[in-house]
Amino acid sequence: QLQLVESGGGLVQPGGSLRLSCAASGFTSEYYAIAWFRQAPGKEREGVSCIDTSDSSTHYADSVQGRFTISRNNAKNTVYLQMNSLKPEDTAVYYCATELAYGRNCPFQWAAGYSMDYWGKGTLVTVSS
Repeated sequence: QLQLVESGGGLVQPGGSLRLSCAASGFTSEYYAIAWFRQAPGKEREGVSCIDTSDSSTHYADSVQGRFTISRNNAKNTVYLQMNSLKPEDTAVYYCATELAYGRNCPFQWAAGYSMDYWGKGTLVTVSS
């Protein structure tokens, strides 16, 4: 059974850091592009970052560029999102997702999320003092 399970969320003070994990099961994630999204209360879903499959090139939303880093650990079948210099506006439920297209890199409009076929249930990140 194909699954994506997020973990690592929690409460952190502004300026702090968190590392989110997206554990894949039922497929080998290194052969698929994986993306992170977030949705804050009352706001639309936002594409945060995406990692390609071929050379693990990475893509980021302008709002997180330079603060967040996406990476893979293929041995653990897991994708991470390292979040530094967190701000209150980063507060949201964070989801990982994939379109499960073998060997395909992040699609051109990955941030829209429409091409993603499989989603995790999310993990809550709260940035507050």
